[in-house]
Amino acid sequence: MGHTGPFCLETCARPNILALQPYRCARDDYKDDGTNVLLDANENAYGPSLDLASTGSHTTNGTVPSPDLDINFLGLNRYPDPHQVELKKALCRFRNTHTHTTRDLTPENLFVGVGSDEAIDALLRCFCTPGHDKILTCPPTYGMYTVSAQVNDVGIVKVPLDTERAFQLQPDTINSTLASDPAIKVVYVCSPGNPTANLISKSDVQKILEHPTWNGVVVLDEAYIDFSPDGSSLAEWVTEWPNLVVMQTLSKAFGLAGIRLGAAFASPQVARLLNNLKAPYNISSLTSALAITALQPENLAMMRSNRAKILGQRARLLEELPKISRVGRFLGGTASNFLLVEILDKPRDQGGLASNESAMALYERLAETRGVVVRFRGKEVGCKGCLRITVGTCEEVDRFLAETRSILQDVGHESKANKRATTTSTEEEHRETEASDIVA
Repeated sequence: MGHTGPFCLETCARPNILALQPYRCARDDYKDDGTNVLLDANENAYGPSLDLASTGSHTTNGTVPSPDLDINFLGLNRYPDPHQVELKKALCRFRNTHTHTTRDLTPENLFVGVGSDEAIDALLRCFCTPGHDKILTCPPTYGMYTVSAQVNDVGIVKVPLDTERAFQLQPDTINSTLASDPAIKVVYVCSPGNPTANLISKSDVQKILEHPTWNGVVVLDEAYIDFSPDGSSLAEWVTEWPNLVVMQTLSKAFGLAGIRLGAAFASPQVARLLNNLKAPYNISSLTSALAITALQPENLAMMRSNRAKILGQRARLLEELPKISRVGRFLGGTASNFLLVEILDKPRDQGGLASNESAMALYERLAETRGVVVRFRGKEVGCKGCLRITVGTCEEVDRFLAETRSILQDVGHESKANKRATTTSTEEEHRETEASDIVA
């Protein structure tokens, strides 16, 4: 042991940090060995939306940036633009559709950060006093709202989505909760939902925005919005509602998860607060250059082309999965690049029911013996027996369907059945909870 003294980690560190469970992400359970089919993190399997074909660079599964990209490598000794005005202008041009308002977004409406996660955290630090204030979430939903609240010592109030209405909001219940608890400062709403893949009704969002007494902010997380019908984004609506913030990212439809670029559209007053509290150079020169390039017309065309391929494979999954006898209902919606589907304990024609044990068995066996990784979501509200499946390329969907069909038709599931015969209910519960705790 080293030097001893008065230092004691257990009494020096903040209690809420000591109590945190380790952050678990999509790659914690199953690493990529270069041969796996990764349908677990809702990434874009067709790669970045950057037109590199003219230089011979490949765009699928990562590669070398084109020399035509506007990156001044000799300028990397200088700090990047702290305000990212050109990037913000490009984002505004993309989102000014005038579908929901005649007003224009401007750079004054924007905060850009290291993925949407920085915006989630910044909003908490901006509006919530640690140890006093709270946020409201609507499970099942994205896990980082809870993680960030715990880090910031902010309370969490939950009003579940309505499982009887395809996971829509319950605005009346939310509004009564807000009326009874003024400590709630932020409401996080995911649209399209994760893991539910459904768009939240604009009228339901408006009901919360119109709350007659609540003094707080509604945050709409639109990470997957570009897989939804055109005109679905409410980003430009922040010009009408000062208490609305809309978060987006280039990680999904743009296929740029590796550059970590997220944005929050807000009123100029809210955006100014978020920009005031951020680190001065939070967006690197490389990230900024790649993001601006992705938002140019030729690369937007590539994004839309890749999106069309994903939507085609999504339609395939919707058609082919129900042909497998132990696959149950699709829950939620189809407005994203993933689907939420039940796995049954026996074939449908034999009265099969959604089963966490069956879903876990398929999840584990796909990953451990077939190299296909999906996501178990069975412990979340209204998601019993569910797997969340990212839509992959044509070849990846082929492999997923074939392996799923093979495993679920494997009469008796001999090896898995033998394993589970010696598994206690406590062990099963632990394994399901651990798999479901991954934030993705």
